[in-house]
Amino acid sequence: MKSLLTIVLGSLFLVSCGLQSIPQSNNNVEAAWAEVLNQYKRRTDLIPNLVNTVKGYASHEKETLEGVMEARAKATSVTVDPKNLTPEKLQEFQQAQSGVSQALGRLMVVSERYPDLKANQNFQGLQAQLEGTENRIAIARRRYIEAVQEFNNLVTVFPTSLTNSLIHHFDKKPQFSVDETEQKTPEVKF
Repeated sequence: MKSLLTIVLGSLFLVSCGLQSIPQSNNNVEAAWAEVLNQYKRRTDLIPNLVNTVKGYASHEKETLEGVMEARAKATSVTVDPKNLTPEKLQEFQQAQSGVSQALGRLMVVSERYPDLKANQNFQGLQAQLEGTENRIAIARRRYIEAVQEFNNLVTVFPTSLTNSLIHHFDKKPQFSVDETEQKTPEVKF
């Protein structure tokens, strides 16, 4: 009877100490990161269409258009594996994506200078898609931040941290942070 009580209490302790919740939370972090990458990919897929539409109307704004394509190319060259996500790799990824955001801001200013372009249905549709994508990126990043916070709490707060240190051995996951380039409004010079 005593051994049965010990087994039941021991099982309850293990269930409540993160034996399952830590790996599940790790899976949630990886899924949230995959969604962040998915939304950035969607944005980079839309950029060539937007640039080609703008090119038809503003061919003399070549520098701005080339800047957008260059930023896109740089952003797509930076890849981050969710299983090997380090603060340094996350920072490099964020800097590349920040360059795309700034270049797109300059492109939108170019569009403001050309009323015919703003009236073009293709441009309006692409602009709406791009704005929607930026919102999706913000939501995906927020969900990733929440998933990382939950995971980090599980691996650092007692009693689940004990389970992590004895059984799982997960490290804390890095968070997104907004750097100075993302906080500044893109500057456009003509």
